[in-house]
This record gives sequence, C-alpha cells and structure tokens, in this order.
Amino acid sequence: MERVLPEAARAGIEKMIEFAYSFEPLFAPTVVLVPAFVKDSVGSLAQTTGQDVETLEYLLGMLICYPLGLIMLSLPHGKVKHLFSFILGAFLLQFTIGIQWIHQFISSMVVYFMFLVLPAKTSKTLVPVFMMIYMSAGHLHRQYTNYLGWDMDFTGAQMVLTMKLYSLAYNLYDGELIKKGKEDRAAKKCADVAVTSLPGIIEYLGYTFCFATVLAGPAYEYKFYANACDGSLLYDKSGKPKGKIPSQVWPTLRPLLGSILCLGIFVVGSGMFPLLNPSDPQNADPILLGEEMMAKPVYRRYAYSWLALFFIRFKYYFAWMNAEGANNIWYAGFEGFDAKGEPKGWQISNNIDVIRFETAPNLKTLTAAWNKKTANWLAKYVYIRTGGSLFATYGMSAFWHGFYPGYYIFFLSVPIISFCERLGRKKLTPRFENGRLYTIVCWLATSVIVQYMIQPFQLLAFDWAVANWKNYYFAGHIACVVFYLVVSIMPTPKKKGA
Repeated sequence: MERVLPEAARAGIEKMIEFAYSFEPLFAPTVVLVPAFVKDSVGSLAQTTGQDVETLEYLLGMLICYPLGLIMLSLPHGKVKHLFSFILGAFLLQFTIGIQWIHQFISSMVVYFMFLVLPAKTSKTLVPVFMMIYMSAGHLHRQYTNYLGWDMDFTGAQMVLTMKLYSLAYNLYDGELIKKGKEDRAAKKCADVAVTSLPGIIEYLGYTFCFATVLAGPAYEYKFYANACDGSLLYDKSGKPKGKIPSQVWPTLRPLLGSILCLGIFVVGSGMFPLLNPSDPQNADPILLGEEMMAKPVYRRYAYSWLALFFIRFKYYFAWMNAEGANNIWYAGFEGFDAKGEPKGWQISNNIDVIRFETAPNLKTLTAAWNKKTANWLAKYVYIRTGGSLFATYGMSAFWHGFYPGYYIFFLSVPIISFCERLGRKKLTPRFENGRLYTIVCWLATSVIVQYMIQPFQLLAFDWAVANWKNYYFAGHIACVVFYLVVSIMPTPKKKGA
C-alpha cells in the first residue's frame, strides 16, 4: 500500500490511525467478560499444539456456541433470552478480537439512535450508508496496516452486523408502509420480514450481538430472531404449540458433524494444494505464479488451481455449517409451521448447500447455494431496490468484501457469465432440455469458467490476479465473448405449442 500512495496521503492516513488508536485507553476497560486465566489457558494450548492463537480462539469460539445454545434453549422466552444473547455475543467478541469488540457496540448504538430520531424513510438510506462507511473504514485500515494479511480483526463481525442493520432499516421502512397501506412492490416482496415497530434496546442488542451469528453469521432478519426468542415461532398466543414441535437433535448434529468433516478436509487438502506461498503468503509470489508451476503445461496449472480453490471452500463450509447447528439447537433456524400445523423446515440458518453448489449446472443455481444469507441480503435490499441491476448488486458485494482489487475484478466479471448464461438459457436450453449429456456439459462449463473467474478473489492483489489470468491467456474471457457472439446469431427456438 505504501508504494502506491503519495507521501501526503500516507501522512494523512497515519494521523487518522493515530487519532483512532488514541481512544484505546478509554475502551480497554470495557473488555471485562473474559477472565485472564481463560486467555492464558488458550495461549498455552496454542503453544502446545503448535496452532496460531487467533485461529484457535476463533475455532473455540465457534464450538462454544453449542453449549451456549443449550442454555439459550432452556431459558424462558422473552427478555432473558435477549439479554443472554447480547452478553454472550459480547463475550465471544471479546474472547476472539479483544478490545476491537467496541466497534460492534459503538456502531450498533449509533444506528439505534438513528432509528429513534429519524423517520423510517430517511433511516433506510442513512443507516446503510453509515454502516457501509464504518465497515469500509475497517477494511481500509486492515488493508493499509496489514496488506494481504489474514489476521483476525473486527471486520468479519462488522460485515455480519452491516447486513443485519442494513436489512433492519429496510424492514422497519417496509413495516411502516404496510401499516399505512402504502407498501410498494419491494415492500410486498419483503412483507414476511417487515418490522412494524422499533425493537426495545435489549431485544435490539440481543439481535446485533446474537452469540450464534456474531462470528460467522448467518445474518438472517430480525423477525426470525425475535420469533425464536419470544416463543411465537413455536406457540400461539394462548401458549399452545402451533403444531408438533420437531426435535432439533438431528438438525443440530448434521451440520455440526459436517462442519468437523469440512474442517478436516480443509486442513489436509489446503496443506497438499496451497494457493499462496506457505513460507510468506503476503510477499512471496503465490504457488500459481511460481517458477516450478509455470514450467508445467497450462492444463496442469489449471488443474492445480481447481483443486486448491476446491479445498479452500471447505474453510467456509466449516464456519457456515457450524453456525447453522449453533442456531438450530435453540430453534432459531426452524422455519415454523404451515397453516396445517406441519413443520416447514430448517432453512433460516442454512447458509450453504455443499452438494448443490459443487454440482451446479449454471451460475443461478451455484449462487443460490453459496452464502445464502448474503445472497438473500443482496437480493432483497440491493437487487430489487435498484430495479434489478446486476452491476449494482455485484458491485455492492465487492464493496462489502473490501477494497482489494481482486474482489472487484471477480465480481465485475461475474455479469459476463450471467449474460452468457441468460443467452444460453434462451437459445440453447429449449433445444436440449431434459438431456443428461447437456446437463453434464453445463455443469462442466460452469465449474471451469467460475473456477477461472474466481481466482482473483483469493489472490487479492491486482498484479497477481492479472498475471494469473495472463498465464491462462485470458481464455475464460475469450470463451465467454466467443460464446456470446456465436449463440447470439442463432435463431431462438419457438416455444412449445406456439
């Protein structure tokens, strides 16, 4: 970063960082929830096992959510649950990121004040703007002070919080419109998650700090959280069950066991096929750009990158599946009952469908299976609020992730695949519909092109990303352009019965 910034800009940034750090003595006394002996014990365990302290703290924080979930389940419905959710969420943040937990608290309180004093029509714009600016400041600080580093800080939790409060601002606006009978098209689509009145401060903090979602999400809407805490998810106003309450044992064990398996696959697989240079991932050229790799044929280089990215994904599978079980254990992931009293399912906290993602025959299926709650946030609160703009949606996704060039190179390349897919669905799918060979070809094409396009997302740096694509002769981009030009001139099949 220092190489590309003018001296005056660097001096200004350094002063701003110094000013922000000057508040550290003021907020240090707020880290009171984690006893010193706990941190010391984790440090000793990390040294004994040869693990990184931050990674071990994060892993333990994720696993602690399960016993916390059992306690949450046993608590009476109402404010007690909200208070427990808030305090234990704050504990997990202090345990994993220390004093940086204060960012979550400050931004949450500022937004609550905005909800109190601003009309919903105004807050649904200003709250997202504030949260995106606050989160962006964290991204820029991390990028400036630890370029290409992967150290734990508050930005991960802040990204989850941004989605929560961004969504809540629109939920409150939609709720106001519905109360007045003035709901617009977007409000109608989101009516099931609309909130008609501002939650109390305890309920609000219970949601923003919810222990089961604070570290890795998923960022589902406030209404789902509130229904699980106040009992309305399972019981009617008279206190009778709305249906036969299903056991949460398997919906909890399945993702927990799956997450442990995914963690093992990630550790072993990424050790065998590292993407970055293990000796110095921040400065040394990635394995993909090393001399040894460049001496191999292009198909072998691509095969290596495919495997490296495949194993990297299991890191995300672990976090999301672990969080899913931690929510299901106290029914936060349960969808409730239908009109006949039958259970709907457990999709509220489900953030990934591994099999569906890995076998997706098209981009639409693939994106619907990956990071579902972020996709839900982008769809409900960006896509439909901007008239269906793909560039606004993918641009916001890149902006939310941070400011590394690799994010923007990837997300702004995705619409190219979308345009080709839409064209193919219009001109080719009707010709080969229900054909097994066509489905296999679509899966293979989707996997190959997406794995090519996504590599900058992991490489992050602009020079690494461009050099990597250059090594493949920009084949993915060329293939998309050729596909679009060729298929465009093909006649559109007539609809059946026309």
